[in-house]
Amino acid sequence: MKIVIASDIHGSYGYLKKLCNIINRENPDKLILLGDILYHGARNTLPNEYDPGLVFETLNAMKDMIIAVRGNCDSEVDQAVLEFSISDDYKVIEVDGINWYLSHGHINDRFVVEENDILLNGHTHTYELSKNYINPGSVGIPRKNPEHTWIVYEDKKFTLYDLDNGVISTLSI
Repeated sequence: MKIVIASDIHGSYGYLKKLCNIINRENPDKLILLGDILYHGARNTLPNEYDPGLVFETLNAMKDMIIAVRGNCDSEVDQAVLEFSISDDYKVIEVDGINWYLSHGHINDRFVVEENDILLNGHTHTYELSKNYINPGSVGIPRKNPEHTWIVYEDKKFTLYDLDNGVISTLSI
């Protein structure tokens, strides 16, 4: 199974377009969105090509492949325009026999996961790949690192990418 994992788009249509070009090329089975999809947030500057309307229209066209959780900047108004659910604070899915705990990360910073399970969070806008913790960083507004990042999971391997410059790192599990 091939899965694209992204977080913290924050209404950036410019970077979502780049991600969609990659999604079309990669042809994943699923797209996991770890929250903060439409609104840029009160503490953030406006991201590149800020257009929440185009973001939700673009993502709604892919609704059948999306698994999403709610971020701290996601609201009831956002859910009203999105045709996929962002109402859950967390979800647990099984991928290749491994439990994945999906959360934006603003409510439960890190779940206690079993040795072979994985926690996937967004929220920090900073990427991280480790044995039990995966954070794709931010598509729309990166913080500590300048790269606009996302992840592909396939064949028990996570590959972290920069939207502009390709592979940053990989982690096999």
